[in-house]
Amino acid sequence: MKDIAIYGAGGFGREIACLIKHINQHADASQQRWRLIGFFDDGKAKGTRNEYGEVLGGMDELNQWDTPIDVVIAIGSPQSVKNIAERVTNPNVSWPNIIAPDTFFLDPDNIEMGHGNIVCPRCFFSCHVRMGNFNFFNGYVTVGHDDVIGNYNCMMPAVRLSGELTIGDNNFFGVASVVLQQHKIGHNVTIGANSVVIRNPKDGCTYVGNPAKKIEY
Repeated sequence: MKDIAIYGAGGFGREIACLIKHINQHADASQQRWRLIGFFDDGKAKGTRNEYGEVLGGMDELNQWDTPIDVVIAIGSPQSVKNIAERVTNPNVSWPNIIAPDTFFLDPDNIEMGHGNIVCPRCFFSCHVRMGNFNFFNGYVTVGHDDVIGNYNCMMPAVRLSGELTIGDNNFFGVASVVLQQHKIGHNVTIGANSVVIRNPKDGCTYVGNPAKKIEY
């Protein structure tokens, strides 16, 4: 087993603690298992506990950690995840991909994934999918064929990404939102829950509705 800690001790962090436990329970002898040693959180006092472990400190403590450690960032904001990842300077820190055992890869040999990604239960990935780093796929997310996904994107439960999409960085997809095929989503876009994207959105904007329309927020 390798030591792992979760950055973020809130509700999402507790969910990831459950996911790590689930992965350990279903791993065979050839698969990675982790020993959860606790949480890092800049907003909670060191020593604070929840039912899955103790807060070990914040960014200062993580950057001073003197043994190898895997870390998963359990924050639901793409920009916050980016800020945390860029502030970590400790060479002892590694960023594993945390993938639920029941994730369905239609062709596992035709998937490319960077580091620091989180894939929750019941997700589906079609063929020829390329993704970067620190993307979060909540439960029941579908990723279509030939999708290219950048970094720091957050897909909430039941998001549907159709085929041949190009998605940049720092985008947020609300619960049950849908992006139709062959569209391009750039950077810092927010798609509201249950919205359907039928045309390319503009960077830095929020879209809501079916069809999704730009709103001021």
